[in-house]
Amino acid sequence: MTISEQHASATAYWTVGPEQGELRSEDLPAPGPGEALVRTLYSGISKGTELVVHQASVPACVAAAMAAPNQEGDFPYPVKFGYLTVGVVEAGPDDWTGKTVFCLYPHQDRFVVPVESLTVIPDGVPARRAVLTGTVETAVNGLWEAGPRLGDRVAVIGAGLVGGMVAKLLAGFPLERLQLIDVNPAKRAFAEALGVDFCHPDDALPDCDIVIHCSASQAGLERALQLVGDEGDIIEMSWYADRSVTLPLGEDFHARRLSIRASQVGLVARARRHRRTNADRLALAVSLLRDPVFDAFLTGSSAFAELPGVVQRLSDGTLDALCHVIEYPPSGTQSTEISSTVQPTEATR
Repeated sequence: MTISEQHASATAYWTVGPEQGELRSEDLPAPGPGEALVRTLYSGISKGTELVVHQASVPACVAAAMAAPNQEGDFPYPVKFGYLTVGVVEAGPDDWTGKTVFCLYPHQDRFVVPVESLTVIPDGVPARRAVLTGTVETAVNGLWEAGPRLGDRVAVIGAGLVGGMVAKLLAGFPLERLQLIDVNPAKRAFAEALGVDFCHPDDALPDCDIVIHCSASQAGLERALQLVGDEGDIIEMSWYADRSVTLPLGEDFHARRLSIRASQVGLVARARRHRRTNADRLALAVSLLRDPVFDAFLTGSSAFAELPGVVQRLSDGTLDALCHVIEYPPSGTQSTEISSTVQPTEATR
């Protein structure tokens, strides 16, 4: 029996309604020329975006732009969505077989993709940590957008997964100062693990050259306007989905000539777009993960069979996480019962 015949089916996580997810079985094609069959080792839940999908809150006007590279189905649902997956190539071109790879692929135990979709995990980067590749890529793109310079004063608002990642990368820059800002005092220990100064928004220092906003809150963005110096830049990395945000742009916003600029990972930042490809950006991102400090972002793990319940617990707040890791069964092991489904209770609607 060939390996493609042995793994002719796969199991994937689908969002099937508002706060409803389930594991579904599907046929798996044999890899064609230039394609690889990948067995998943780990996937990561990118909580901010994936919970927007889980709650069926993707605005219709950006549904096409928000589609993940290997997504199936359309927003709001049913849709197979996700993009932090690490696995091992079981079949494909000889020079790919056996390699551990990262792929922007939804939560699924096996999948077939063109090898151009894969990023090889370099030596020194554990497979579990490598699920963060897509988040590091987001942070790299934000810093290319921001363009910090020697001696800059920089603030990062929001000590979540993306904000923490941005602050960690900025810690390697020759800045005059860097503050990671959050309303939750418990985030201080996380910031200390990253080697970054932490403070509450009320204690943050003003006159920043750059403020990078990652809290996805109106209050956080308002504070960014107060902390940035005259003619300074605010890089908005939060995504509010279908929520409205009101800002005090009638105070000194115009007089101080402030700028708010969006950063989104779908395209390489304009400052590097003509000289870097998406593949270049991913290769850079995964190479940075040799630093074991990134393990601080991995805050829990669950088996693949538990994924529908894990997503719902993240959504209703009973499970807290930065990046929650999903672990997949070893080769030859039945992954899960396909009937696994979670629907919201009245308490979590």
